[in-house]
Amino acid sequence: MTEFDTYEGDPRSLSPVALAFLGDAVYELMVRAGLLRSGTMPAGKLHGLAVKRVSAAAQARCYDTVADVLSEEEHDILRRGRNAHTARAPKSCTPEDYRKATAIEALFGYLYLKGDTTRLAALYDLMQRTISGGE
Repeated sequence: MTEFDTYEGDPRSLSPVALAFLGDAVYELMVRAGLLRSGTMPAGKLHGLAVKRVSAAAQARCYDTVADVLSEEEHDILRRGRNAHTARAPKSCTPEDYRKATAIEALFGYLYLKGDTTRLAALYDLMQRTISGGE
């Protein structure tokens, strides 16, 4: 198995914090790639837009929208991520927003390891519509 192959184990066996660790990177990569597809702009502007979309507050705004469209299995991962014991929330967001963001990241990590890129893309698109509505 190379670093980029589909995960061979059962991603449900990983801790929600481990799933969120990976999901954070997966989501940020999707945001950055999406921004590049939206047109040419200076790197500083790209960075500023990425920071806004990847923030815990932005992810937390998407929590309810995403939760409404999940399967039972996906909802279980979301719940596990929300209830995970994580480090103290950063000063830039509330503890509740941080838990919701961790839940979203755990879901993205889970779907990535499961190899379900179609579902990842659908949830990403839904989140970007939610975030764009709040900007």
